[in-house]
Amino acid sequence: MMDITSSAAQQMLFCMYAVLAANSILIYDHMVTLPEEIAFICRRPKTLSAMLFLLNRYLALLFNISNLVLSFVPLSSCTGYWLYRQLSLVSQAVIVCLILTIRTYALYGGSKRLLICLIIIIIGLAISASVESFGRSAGNAVSLPGIGCYETYTTTTSVRLGLAWVADMIYELLIFILIVYRVCKTRGLLRSSLVNRTNIIDTMFRDGKFLYCI
Repeated sequence: MMDITSSAAQQMLFCMYAVLAANSILIYDHMVTLPEEIAFICRRPKTLSAMLFLLNRYLALLFNISNLVLSFVPLSSCTGYWLYRQLSLVSQAVIVCLILTIRTYALYGGSKRLLICLIIIIIGLAISASVESFGRSAGNAVSLPGIGCYETYTTTTSVRLGLAWVADMIYELLIFILIVYRVCKTRGLLRSSLVNRTNIIDTMFRDGKFLYCI
């Protein structure tokens, strides 16, 4: 059993409660937006974008709730929990990247060349992220009573896991640059009308800014 101070245990519990609060907000958001989802998604013909939207929406909810429950449940081994958590994170990141790719593809008028380039990039980054995320041993994870799985990372492991998130950030940065470029090219110089008018270009630019900042 790994020795751990009471201060470290309190910090881990605080992190778990913070995650619980975030998941509560996520569930509340699902409940509040459910009428709009039924009206604009469920009652309309199912397209690829709609299916990806629903997959991202409910898979993320399922993964977040299950990870939260597993964090509070005593586990005899943390290896399976660690693999499941990494799989859930990578799956959500891939789905989000696919949605961003479809939106960018539509924004560029269905450019096949752009789509092929984005697919090649996303496959390369996904392989790199998967190798970095799963290419290590989970032997440094132990289950502590009342706390759950506790993990420690060496410098090398931390760098490898960080590179996986850097790959995701690079792709989102690329999408953001493509959206900004398209908006500037379509409308010339950005004006205050971006706030007042509600056409599709404005909406995609606004959502892209919020997503990237988050």
